[in-house]
Amino acid sequence: MLNYIWAGLIIISLIFAIGHDVRDIAQNTYRNGEIHDISIYFPDNGDPDRRQNVQFRIAGHDGRFDAAWRPVDDSYEMVISVDDDMPDHWLSIAEFQETSTSTEILAEVVSFDRIEATGGVLLPKVRYVKLRAITTAAFDMAEFAVTLAIGLIGVMALWLGLMKVAEKSGLVYIIVRFVQPFLRFLFPNVPKNHPAHGIISLNMAANMLGLGNAATPLGIKAMEELQKLNPNRDKASNAQCMLLTVNTASVQLLPPATLVALIGTGVNELVIAMALATLISLIVGITAAKIYEQYHPEDPHSDNIPDEQKIEV
Repeated sequence: MLNYIWAGLIIISLIFAIGHDVRDIAQNTYRNGEIHDISIYFPDNGDPDRRQNVQFRIAGHDGRFDAAWRPVDDSYEMVISVDDDMPDHWLSIAEFQETSTSTEILAEVVSFDRIEATGGVLLPKVRYVKLRAITTAAFDMAEFAVTLAIGLIGVMALWLGLMKVAEKSGLVYIIVRFVQPFLRFLFPNVPKNHPAHGIISLNMAANMLGLGNAATPLGIKAMEELQKLNPNRDKASNAQCMLLTVNTASVQLLPPATLVALIGTGVNELVIAMALATLISLIVGITAAKIYEQYHPEDPHSDNIPDEQKIEV
């Protein structure tokens, strides 16, 4: 079902982009092909036949702007430095032109009077603005998804490997004993000393310490353990719903690493606010999950313990 939703959104966005671009072409929003009259101010004893920095004024507009004058074969071109005081049309051309920069405009000089130092320039054509934006965003997000996935592989492999070592060595069961009272309240149907308790506690600790990428594989592993106990494999159990709630609304004692990278040391001012906000969200989430459990009671999952875990429980 989700695939159909994504496909529908992509089709709608493409239809919107094409319709918007067709309208721009029909109304000539960006005035493609229009020649703009300018007056050019060369340096003292400047020779129009050599490269140099010049200033120019747009007809009907006050102010001078900087540009680089370039002779090319039998014609000329100007590399115009974008200035916020330029007419709105010129700023739109700079923003949406088909180049990798929005700080310069490459204009073609189609007429030039050497005596009066006046001429006409043709700005770059601007077409298919929305379609290019959607295409660029699609490729950028695809690149980001691959980068994120590759980055998570190492983290997930490390933490899942550590979890396997902790499970085999008995460290998980030691951790369970310390957090057993709290987890028994949250997950009453999960058998006492079950490995899921240890993994859930590590997941909660990773979330509280701002280790979002480390918490992800632990949450997946905990959900897998709870699924082994689930009497109805096609429906999430109350324990799985509670795990999702606790994992999503976890108390944030330390800011996430991503937020630190974006804001820097300024994130320290948000620590108390984040801790209070996430504490309230956790309380509300647990309350809602407990109310849901009252209306959808389940029997203890002791009959669904896998054979390899029965000896350890």
